[in-house]
Amino acid sequence: MTYRIDANGKKIGRVAGEAAAALLGKHTTTFTKNKVTEGEVVVTNCAKMDLPTRRLATLSQRRYSGYPGGLKIVPAQNVITKKGAGELLRLIVRGMLPKNTLRDKRLKKLVTTE
Repeated sequence: MTYRIDANGKKIGRVAGEAAAALLGKHTTTFTKNKVTEGEVVVTNCAKMDLPTRRLATLSQRRYSGYPGGLKIVPAQNVITKKGAGELLRLIVRGMLPKNTLRDKRLKKLVTTE
């Protein structure tokens, strides 16, 4: 089963919240917390999302290597120019999913298109 989301003109947080809930399987009648749902979530028109420049200035991606001084902060504008708006959406959805062993398996079922 494929769950489709059209991101044209929508705020990035609203789209990410809907995608995270669909990846968890909360829209199905057979929802269980400890299972990965079948099917995938397809988000279309990621490049046409409502991304105000004021908001992009405050968003950032953080990565930590585990070593002292290993924190890297990349602004959201750089993520969009290098990898596209779909990658920024993927990072935001990743932060909304539960932090357990199923997170990466659920995130593989997210497909974003520009």
